[in-house]
Amino acid sequence: MSQLDDKINQHFAGLVVRKDLVKTVKGNAIVPTYVLEYLLGQYCATNDQATIETGIDTVREILRKHYVHRNEAGLVRSTIKEKGRHKVIDRISVALNDKSDAYEAEFANLGVKKVVIDSATVKAHPKLLVGGVWCIADLEYLFTEDKNATPWILASIKPIQISQFDFEGYVEARKQFTTEEWIDLLIQSVGFNPQMFGKRNKLSQLVRLIPFCERNYNLIELGPKGTGKSHIFSEFSPHGILISGGEVTVPKLFVNNSSGKLGLVGYWDVVAFDEFAGKQKKVDKALVDILKNYMANKTFSRGVETLGAEASMVFVGNTDHTVPYMLKHSDLFDPLPEKFHDSAFLDRVHNYIPGWEVDVIRGEMFSDGYGFVVDYLAEILRSLRSHDFSDRYKAKFRLSDDISTRDRDGINKTFSGLMKILYPQGEATDAEIEEILRVAIEGRKRIKDQLLRIDTTYPPVRFVYMAPDGKEVPVTTLEEEEYPNSYHRRVAQESDSDDTAAPPSEMSYVVGTVPVNSAPTAAVTVSLAAPLALKETHLVFQENQRGVNFDKLFGPYLIGASRITLNDPYLRMFHQQRNVMDLLETISKQNSPENEVAVNVITVEDEFNGDRQTENFQKMAEACRAIGIQFTWEYDTTGTKHDRDITTDHGWKIVLSRGLDVFQRFELNDVFSFANRMQQHRQCKEFNVTYVKVKPT
Repeated sequence: MSQLDDKINQHFAGLVVRKDLVKTVKGNAIVPTYVLEYLLGQYCATNDQATIETGIDTVREILRKHYVHRNEAGLVRSTIKEKGRHKVIDRISVALNDKSDAYEAEFANLGVKKVVIDSATVKAHPKLLVGGVWCIADLEYLFTEDKNATPWILASIKPIQISQFDFEGYVEARKQFTTEEWIDLLIQSVGFNPQMFGKRNKLSQLVRLIPFCERNYNLIELGPKGTGKSHIFSEFSPHGILISGGEVTVPKLFVNNSSGKLGLVGYWDVVAFDEFAGKQKKVDKALVDILKNYMANKTFSRGVETLGAEASMVFVGNTDHTVPYMLKHSDLFDPLPEKFHDSAFLDRVHNYIPGWEVDVIRGEMFSDGYGFVVDYLAEILRSLRSHDFSDRYKAKFRLSDDISTRDRDGINKTFSGLMKILYPQGEATDAEIEEILRVAIEGRKRIKDQLLRIDTTYPPVRFVYMAPDGKEVPVTTLEEEEYPNSYHRRVAQESDSDDTAAPPSEMSYVVGTVPVNSAPTAAVTVSLAAPLALKETHLVFQENQRGVNFDKLFGPYLIGASRITLNDPYLRMFHQQRNVMDLLETISKQNSPENEVAVNVITVEDEFNGDRQTENFQKMAEACRAIGIQFTWEYDTTGTKHDRDITTDHGWKIVLSRGLDVFQRFELNDVFSFANRMQQHRQCKEFNVTYVKVKPT
């Protein structure tokens, strides 16, 4: 186990489970993760391997004996008849039969209907009436000749949820973890390996949890297929329900006026719409109108009566086009059905997660570390719904007066949700508070900037906040920085044939520029269409930014150099050495065939795989000989050099905060991946580069 896993087990003993165990026990059982982890939490919530193995066997046996597969429903019904009583794990829903004035249960997989259930049980578990609940139930069979009577009798029922938790203990244990450790614990809890995600992507994953801990929080996420947008809402919590965007009706969602039956928003903490996008989808205008009212006022009408609810609304869907294409031709809400592509509806959404920044989920991205039993975390988040952390930034930071009330509400609710998730103890440093305030502002700004494109009646807004020193700090979205020429176009005022914006292929570096030996200045745009001007400057790149490649980043500063030295102590892993090869490729492009360039690499020898590291350098040297590059390398044995820079003999030094390791992980073995073949299609880590003029050698 990792050091973090040891710490998790120490402070949350009995409340965590190894996340890879879910796949181990699931087999072909079509059950939510929280059902399996509920069982694993009963028998495998430990770090003792022997106990885990015994617990896995026990859980497998429980699933084998009691989980009802649809194709084996007949056999299970026969077992109940022969034994008279049998325990089953199934999704149970309840409806009122007004003719007999009795509640009747239906077992989804078992295929049994009209099972009488007493009113007290229904009152204790009202979600049985809407959508159904996974339960462990004792079902009896007693034949009767009365044709109007059912032979099925529900003896007992237990929803699969934890019965109690210690919130104060949770808060106290949180204090034992650093912020980075806590974020990694939460990422492992939702099933992902934190080592595969940068800080920005981790926070995007955690924003998905806000609807579970913040009342009436409206969230949208649009992005490519396969990025796990709906995973949390279908598998994570027994308090949320995921429905297809095309299946919901006003009676199902809010209230059936003819029967008086309350809809989903009255029973669930989170109602998520899957497959929400699709321009050709038919949408009920009445549904859009009642959604607008509910999302704005937290109320809906039942005839002449007005009711309130706390359910958060989440909308997830797939995009059909790239971000630059949408920015040039329409807006970032382009995939939505026409009736939802409405400024009044979209203005009620608090945060927009940029799903295109989230990598497509691969097998290696799942965690085998320890995380909370998801049902336990779901109950913690639910208890936090009654807390309000939206004012925790106001002692040091202040939003600009230009920001409207609705924008301010969206920012405050996102900030409050992230504070609850990351700092349930209510204490955070100024830097930590500022970080999540910026995340909250960016998520709302992304919505407002698109509304300006859709509806010209909206006035422009300056999304800035005041730092403790009184200075204004602007907030931008990442796509605004990547595609500035097309981002601020007012599409509603321009025709589709307008070609004044930059084409989708013309991406830009947008960087924070800090002249050497001076204070930071405002961000500027450096187009990739032309070489960078050779000057002393400092460039800052954001996590998830695309469009970066070594040719544009380093190439202009290497032209004319005959000796180049790379200092980087971390050139051990294959992808790190591949970065060296990419740099050599850039050098070869800048070098005339009749000239030769000497390139020397200074690094640290890998303690465990030094032979393989040396072999790779030897292969580089052999390849370089044929193209006029004299490649050499040396290992620093002093262990005192930690510099990461590129120095040339003609007077330039390029200081690298991360060395050459500026790209996030991608699939190295996929030869059909553009991220593999072209650097500009890779997402970056957060890094900076400083160009310094030095004395030629």
